Amino acid sequence: MQAPTTIDGSDEFMPASRPRRVSVLGATGSIGRNTLDVIRHFSAREDFRIVALTGRANVDLLASQAVEFGAEIAVTADEGKYGALKAALAGTGIEAAAGAQALEEAAARSADWVMAGIVGIAGLAPTLAAAQAGATIALANKECLVSAGDLFLAECAASGSAVLPVDSEHNAIFQVLETNQRQAVERIILTASGGPFRDWAMERMAQVTPQIAAAHPNWSMGMKISIDSATMFNKALEMIEARHLFAVEPRQIEVVVHPQSVIHSMVGYADGSVLAQMGSPDMRTAIGFALAWPRRAHVPVERLDFAKLSRLDFETPDEQRFPALRLAREAMDAGGVSGAILNGAKEAALEAFIAGKIGFLDIARAVEETLERLDAGEEPDTLEAVYEADRQARATALELMAA
Repeated sequence: MQAPTTIDGSDEFMPASRPRRVSVLGATGSIGRNTLDVIRHFSAREDFRIVALTGRANVDLLASQAVEFGAEIAVTADEGKYGALKAALAGTGIEAAAGAQALEEAAARSADWVMAGIVGIAGLAPTLAAAQAGATIALANKECLVSAGDLFLAECAASGSAVLPVDSEHNAIFQVLETNQRQAVERIILTASGGPFRDWAMERMAQVTPQIAAAHPNWSMGMKISIDSATMFNKALEMIEARHLFAVEPRQIEVVVHPQSVIHSMVGYADGSVLAQMGSPDMRTAIGFALAWPRRAHVPVERLDFAKLSRLDFETPDEQRFPALRLAREAMDAGGVSGAILNGAKEAALEAFIAGKIGFLDIARAVEETLERLDAGEEPDTLEAVYEADRQARATALELMAA
């Protein structure tokens, strides 16, 4: 990746020797929209060339984004939306495509930097294609590491593709993890808002609806991600991701509930020091950091006013209320395809909850029972092995939920 340069220590970009080629996978989701917003802000300082934008159902927004940014190609994952996308782009000179194969081909196009913002297992193959092509990967898709961590990172190493974490927690760790002090790292501390139900009684949680669960107190996210936060399965997945990203043992990964979401995560060192990254809860901070890396550039987010921070609270998560954290540790200990099983079962249960087929507390029960029933086996060395574990997990979870 061609890194931005600065003049006299300022954060103003010098003109690039050539435009930086950027693709955004999942452009119509919250991560993708915020990525394009940051690019709008940066574009007066640095020349970007948008290669590929991808989305799914919202082809009107996808087409509008492609026209605004002059993308080479726009791809919808929904083959049934191809006609609508092609019509929306008629006369623009922008290529339209649809389907899973088209997503992978677009992701593999020559790019310097790729935002991997497709949610779910559907984002694995396109992100892997971008990594194999040697692009720097701004990683917001959890499944690449949760379901296929060793496989994904091995492919990145083989192609020379750098991985920059975009989840606010992992991005925070990346910022405060001193590369020359890795041997002194004692623990990685992931912060969690605790979601909207951190102090609710179990009886009350059992009555939660998808609409209630999707109302996150601090962050603006899509429904599935917000519900994952409410169950703390997002934090469970982040624990598994942290193990792969930072090469630490499961016992070194801690979770602490921090309702204000001001400290995004911390690293504890052997001398007792703890380094924390702080900022307003705005995903554009992490996106901007990844887009400008290895420099820092101005990002239009709210600045912390320490005089107005009356308090910062911390508490131990209640694993009876949120068993997802325990299940993540058990999956890491079991190894093999446990991550893919946990994620597949979680996605199946989440979809069933959104459809009104199971209750809020049944999500974790379905995942735990699926992990107990399926054999973790060996570490997956092919995408087919990951997909098979995911398929079995979903099928088993659906069977258990129907019983």
